[in-house]
Amino acid sequence: MPFYQRLGQVPRKRHTQFRDDGTLLTEEVFGLEGFSGNESILYHHVSPCRIKELGDFEPIEREEWVPDAHAHRHFVTYGVEPEGDEIRGRRLLMWNQDVEIALCRPAATMDYFFRNGEGDEVIFVHEGTGTLETIFGDLPYKDGDYVVVPRGTTYRFRPEGDQRYLVFETPGLITIPRRYRNDHGQLMEHAPYYHRDIHPPAELRTHREQGEFIVKVRVRDGYQTYVLDYHPFDVVGWDGYVYPWTFSIHDFEPITGRIHMPPPSHQTFAGPNFVICSFCPRKLDFDPEAIPIPYHHSNLQSEEMIYYVDGNFSSRKGIELGSITLHPSGLPHGPQPGLAEKSLGLTETHEYAVMCDTFHPLRLTTLAADLDDGKYMYSWAEDAASTDGRTPDEDPAGLTSHL
Repeated sequence: MPFYQRLGQVPRKRHTQFRDDGTLLTEEVFGLEGFSGNESILYHHVSPCRIKELGDFEPIEREEWVPDAHAHRHFVTYGVEPEGDEIRGRRLLMWNQDVEIALCRPAATMDYFFRNGEGDEVIFVHEGTGTLETIFGDLPYKDGDYVVVPRGTTYRFRPEGDQRYLVFETPGLITIPRRYRNDHGQLMEHAPYYHRDIHPPAELRTHREQGEFIVKVRVRDGYQTYVLDYHPFDVVGWDGYVYPWTFSIHDFEPITGRIHMPPPSHQTFAGPNFVICSFCPRKLDFDPEAIPIPYHHSNLQSEEMIYYVDGNFSSRKGIELGSITLHPSGLPHGPQPGLAEKSLGLTETHEYAVMCDTFHPLRLTTLAADLDDGKYMYSWAEDAASTDGRTPDEDPAGLTSHL
């Protein structure tokens, strides 16, 4: 994590006696990459190894859709019906060995605790506010927040109002891009956000209740249920560099230039063989001869998924709120006919979108088959306007998203 944090009470020296009302507390080193990566140290009332009952193991089942043809895709997701809770309601859309990308529109609230024991998570909050209650303390979130949850973090959602998330899970580590950080880990002046934009847990609430508390842990490609006889948020203090945090897409500072900037200028997070980028309102290229719309490109070793969050999406015909476009490897993509000419003279864009570029092919689920519009691959034809009932002249301004 980018900086050291501390909440609650911790002893003056690590690995020494620390008591609460005379009770010797249990110290837990919560670390990454063995003992060579970042870590935090937590102090518990009860051993975090203790369980009352071992429950069932439920393997994760993925229903794959293998399309008959390799093509660009458009998934219309906004009408997905609510189901499940903030964990059980995650509906996998696409995945590979490095990342899983899921939609979540929960219909209920968790009545258990959850811990991802095999991956980091980035939860983009498209709609909704609330608090992520965690073993590290309460983490408020709101519309537009990325909620970054390191593996091993026990948590549950306490939502306020309707919720809609885009969820990334990875067996690797979610990090801030290396080029944004100096040798000491501090974000540098050219980075598109700063430490003040990163929000750790705000308040630590120590629970001492006894009873029955269900914890579901994702491990070995499934969910293992445990029953505890104590509340899992029994920590009286912690410090270190590993903890959940939020960063708002509205705090991303776009990097602009005299001519069009490439997608890496929008990078927000890095994962193993994938990146997550934020497209935000920004001033456009200022060279008088610039074409302020992306050039056609062939990302021959990567696949590009974009989730449309807010704004005017007319740079893509037929795109709407919550749309997801997928441009798979091996195929070029770029603006549709007439849009480069129409973009000339524009000076700014007002769109929000989240992009994930992967460097290994993505597999699709049957949910993707249900949401595929079946015609997006034809939208580069000169008469493509007839597919959505509009002509280029009828498109409003705002033709300048990454796509």
